[in-house]
Amino acid sequence: MTLTILTIDDEENIRNGLADNFELEGYEVKQAANGAEGLELIAQGGIDLVITDLRMDGISGSEVVQKVTTDYPGIPIIVLTGHGSIDDATAALKAGAFDFLTKPLDLDHLNKIVKNALQGKILAEQNRELKEKLLKSESPDEMIGKSDSLNRVRQMISKAAPARASVLITGESGVGKELVAKAVHEQSDRADKPFIVVHCAALSETLIESELFGYEKGAFTGAESIHKGRFELADGGTLFLDEIGEVNLATQVKLLRVLQEHKFERVGGEKSIEVDVRVVAATNRNLEDEVKAGRFREDLFYRLNVVRIEMPSLRERMDDIPLLMHAFLREFNIENKKNIKGFDKTSKSAMIKYSWPGNIRELKNAVESAVVMCTGDEIKMEDLPRALRAQGEEKVISIPIGITMDEAEKIIIQENLAANKGNKSKTADILGIGRKTLHRKLEELNIE
Repeated sequence: MTLTILTIDDEENIRNGLADNFELEGYEVKQAANGAEGLELIAQGGIDLVITDLRMDGISGSEVVQKVTTDYPGIPIIVLTGHGSIDDATAALKAGAFDFLTKPLDLDHLNKIVKNALQGKILAEQNRELKEKLLKSESPDEMIGKSDSLNRVRQMISKAAPARASVLITGESGVGKELVAKAVHEQSDRADKPFIVVHCAALSETLIESELFGYEKGAFTGAESIHKGRFELADGGTLFLDEIGEVNLATQVKLLRVLQEHKFERVGGEKSIEVDVRVVAATNRNLEDEVKAGRFREDLFYRLNVVRIEMPSLRERMDDIPLLMHAFLREFNIENKKNIKGFDKTSKSAMIKYSWPGNIRELKNAVESAVVMCTGDEIKMEDLPRALRAQGEEKVISIPIGITMDEAEKIIIQENLAANKGNKSKTADILGIGRKTLHRKLEELNIE
């Protein structure tokens, strides 16, 4: 694979000299006469290394360094400077530049620096890819579980993924709606294209429009260059709008237009930009109620709600709790360099009994906390967070002397059902029997 170097310099003879040198070394070279042009080329992708002059009209080399290290942190930057600008070059190093050279250039020295920078970049990318593969093989960030409710979600994903229709994912906070969105993307024909996430609730009303649609240079104070929005970055792929119910009405109008016409304008711009983006949205709100209250546009709701996938709460998939517990345990064992083998009987029971109002997110945090606190090879009650310890406190069932085994069994089942608010799956897990066995006993013992 041929690596591409971008040279940014307002002196054409320097750019051409560098291009001739690097092409002889086997690199592909792109040239930019100023910082703005250079940033535009970088935004288009495919740049492996940047060499920029420090002093240029308009966007300076220092500004290029700051922009690249912030928005494209994997691209190494080498700064070129005159003898009188060493302090500025040092500042560029602190801002994230890989190295700097003073003019006139020693091309042999420059070639060595470029080679080292690119080798470092390639090694970092290989390490990241290896880490991602390891995490993917161990990580519970995929939908783990075998419950009927989760299997229904999987079936919905497999049907929705090949289509181009918008998808609306609903469910409580912490149930894993982003995992559903990723699965829709990965099972679609867009899997090799970008999957861009926007956490709408984290953006203020003034920021969300520029984040979604981007902005032109000079659109507002501080807009010193063109900024591509998330729709442009997701072109050809999938844009996941998390907590779509938090978006203000003015932005909803623009979202509706993109869904209808597949085009928009950047903030401060007049040129329409066409994109091919599949939108997947998620919310923990009841959007029908939001529409009735006038807080969400009805036409946008129907555009988003073409395919609807309801992600169940953890309370609705109790069978999956032990699987998730052990998946998270593997993850945090690796992260904390521990070798905890599992949960003892009491702590496991407390985990299963708990109602998990924070859903999978809360379960993951609880397991991480327990792993950190555990000093042995098994997690015990004292290692669990306070809410789970309180849930796990023993409750006594009184069995009168002189009653039959059937009568005693009936009391035990009734008391556990009451404690679990009628949840039969949870009761069966606590009693250590299957759900079919529990249903049979309910009939045999005439328990309502």
